[in-house]
This record gives sequence, C-alpha cells and structure tokens, in this order.
Amino acid sequence: MVRVGDEVSNRQVIFRDYVIGSPKGSDMYLTTGTIKLKVPEGSNAVLVKNLYLSCDPLMQFFMRKSEGPNGYLYYTPGSVSQSQELQFSYGVAKVLDSGHPEFKAGDLVWGITGREEYSLITKTTDTLIKIQHIDVPLSYYTGILSMPGMTSYAGFYEVGTPKKGEYVFVSAASGAVGQLIGQIAKLEGCYVVGSAGSKEKVDLLKNQLGFDEAFNYKEEQDLNAALKRYFPEGIDVYFEHVGGKMLDAVLLNMRHHGRIAVCGMISQYNLDEPEGIKNLLHIGFKWIQMKGYTHRNYYHLYPKFLDRFLPYIREKKMVYVEDIVDGLESGPAALVGLFSGRNFGKQVAVVAHE
Repeated sequence: MVRVGDEVSNRQVIFRDYVIGSPKGSDMYLTTGTIKLKVPEGSNAVLVKNLYLSCDPLMQFFMRKSEGPNGYLYYTPGSVSQSQELQFSYGVAKVLDSGHPEFKAGDLVWGITGREEYSLITKTTDTLIKIQHIDVPLSYYTGILSMPGMTSYAGFYEVGTPKKGEYVFVSAASGAVGQLIGQIAKLEGCYVVGSAGSKEKVDLLKNQLGFDEAFNYKEEQDLNAALKRYFPEGIDVYFEHVGGKMLDAVLLNMRHHGRIAVCGMISQYNLDEPEGIKNLLHIGFKWIQMKGYTHRNYYHLYPKFLDRFLPYIREKKMVYVEDIVDGLESGPAALVGLFSGRNFGKQVAVVAHE
C-alpha cells in the first residue's frame, strides 16, 4: 500500500516523434519513471492517482509539429505526459495530496491529467473539476459527464437548437458525442437519423439508442441520394463530426434556415491535403447558419448540464455505450483505433481501480 510521501514507480506513455498522417502504435511507448507522492511545499498543485483515461480524436492534433487547436502547444517528443503540459488526456483520478484549497486528499476529480499512473497537476484552473455525484459509474466522467457530454449539451442547446418536430442528422453517430446528441434530440421530440461505419453500429443506433433511422455510410455509393432517402423534406439541423464528402452531401439537403453545428471533422484530420467542399453556395442560398464550437466555451454551464443529464442517466432515459480497455499499456492502440472506427462507443482505458 502506497502512502503520501513515498517515492514510487510511475508508468508513463511517452510520445516518440511527431506524427504525419494517422497516428500509429509505434508513435508512443511505455516507460517507467519515479514520482514522490507529495506536493512540493508551498505549491498549489494537486497530486492524483489516475483511474480512467479518455481516448479522444482531438489528441492527434497535438502529435503534429505545429500549434494545436485553441492555441495549445503541441506535444514534445520524449517528454513525460504531464511535463510542461505538453501531453495530456482527459481522465478520472483520485487526489492523494493537495496544496490547492479547493481539493483535498480523497477527492475524486475529472479533467486534464497525464497519461501515466500518477500525475502532479500544477495548473488546476479550468482543468480539474471535483466529482460530487458517485451514484453513477466513475468512467462516465471521461464521457457522458465530462468533455463529450458537455460538447453534446452545448452543441444541442446552445448551437444547433433543434425544435420539437425538426429533422436532425448526426454523423459519426455512435461515437462519444454523436450517441448523446441523437438521444437528446429524441427526448426533445425531433426526428433523428444517424450515420455510422458498420452494420453493428447502425443496429446500435436504431435498437438501443432510439434513433428513428440510421445508415452505414460505407455502403452508400451516393451520399446525396442516401440523405434524400432518409430526409425527403430536408435536414433542419446537422451535427457535424465527419466533414469532407458527408458535409458536401448534407449542404445539398439542408432546409432553408437550417443550422450546422461543427465540433469535429474526423475524416479530414489525417489527410495531407484536406478535401475541398463544393456546395458552400447553399449556405447563402438557403440562409444556413454554420457555427463551430468546443466544450471549452461552455464550462460555465456545467452545473446546468448536470441538472439535465444526471436525471436522464438515473432514470435510464439515456444510454451510454463505452468501449473499455484494461491497462495504461492498452491506451496507445485504443487511441489509434479511433481513426479506423475500431471503437464501439466512448473509448476509455482503465489505469487503476479505486
């Protein structure tokens, strides 16, 4: 049993080199360092034991030799996960020691942490949130009750704002964000169609998550024709997670005064030359609003978000599908698998059990 003040081994995922194209397992490796389980005297840092780590498509942006989205610095090859905040992951952790007045030993938290067993987090502002509700699975704080949940909440209620009876399309609909947006839309009385990349994921959307319809985009020769089949009267709101050919086809099928909420374009992330969009004129012709967003703009709504989502979870009105792998060493392969659609739901790595 480890105690505060002990010096212990600390397994860590190290970033090997800058990535060109899709991330590969060989771009990361596991090593073992040491860490003293004590916050330095006078510091307001927080020392945590990581329990769950999230795997998110966003992470690949920071593996390139350029500045990442929102002004984040890129990862530095060979540096330890949390060192200088150049590598990070959303995760769930237990506080072992704290110099910060808002956190104490024993607290459970979620937020930005290192891809390692133990992390000394020196910048806690807007990066760590104390977990107050433990009657739901802790792993949910990597997904439905953290960044993906906030992203879906903000995308639906603040950006896309679908109304009862409107026609809603969600791409990458079985993913961490898409599955939530589709379920919210159904709860709010919308007609909802989702796209995914396999028969199993399509079945999940229709049979477990309550989508009205779903289709496998890989089996469609003509995406424009597919959308016309599922939306003969057009699309009111599109939640964009794919980009490229899908976005081009959607623009042809949007209704007047439609809204497009953009929080991801996974088909474009690893291309040397992103695909061009040919149908942008429809934005003007149809008075379409197209707005990008991330959860970071809406942290102030987190209490309001919990008030809405926790009852849905407790009353089983909302299902959340997780793809959980065991062990810190499983994280790199799980991250890489996101870009080939290998995951089935929200990808999570278990680092340790509380």
